Amino acid sequence: MRQDSPWIDFNLYLITSHAETLGRGLEYVVEEALRGGVRAVQLREKDLTSKELYETAYELRKLTARHGAKLFINDRVDVALAVDADGVHVGASSLPIYKVRRLLGEKKLIGVSCHNQVQAITAQELGADFITFGPVYFTPSKADYGDPVGPALLRTVVELLQIPVFALGGIKPENCAEALSCGVHGVALISAIMSAPEPREAARALLSLLPHLEPAVV
Repeated sequence: MRQDSPWIDFNLYLITSHAETLGRGLEYVVEEALRGGVRAVQLREKDLTSKELYETAYELRKLTARHGAKLFINDRVDVALAVDADGVHVGASSLPIYKVRRLLGEKKLIGVSCHNQVQAITAQELGADFITFGPVYFTPSKADYGDPVGPALLRTVVELLQIPVFALGGIKPENCAEALSCGVHGVALISAIMSAPEPREAARALLSLLPHLEPAVV
């Protein structure tokens, strides 16, 4: 665990998926979410070419900067550095966390996707700033990871870790309270905002269910 791990000043973590925008432009949906109060966005578009990913990241960097929000790039440290993103989100098949830290430096954030207790503990030990844990509930986008882990295991992981944990997988307004009752720092989600008819209002509704966080002290 990092001794100087920074305060994570967001508790709604939006993960992008252009396949779930209902035909709308990705930048449009993300900006509407930002207008609704989202303050952290992870660009996760695995089917884009490197050039397309960079161009999308560049546009999202401008949008997030305009709204005072953080931008994370899924897996691609090079793209994160190229657009001066706030951090990178990695998984089991990514570069090792210590290599990512060496490339990014100490001021950037590293999030890690975890699906069991061992992965969660290991991520903390290797210097992750926060993790997402799930899928807590069933969701088609995470079906490849097997059955949902459920709230009980989520609670166990939160109790084991000192770094922030975000509940991920099937998070919706109707189960948000149950996820929060497990002691998580916040929630991470895709479709609840990306597929919402009104992303701005969906973001506002979700934020109204989350505790208020004080901004980070710079």
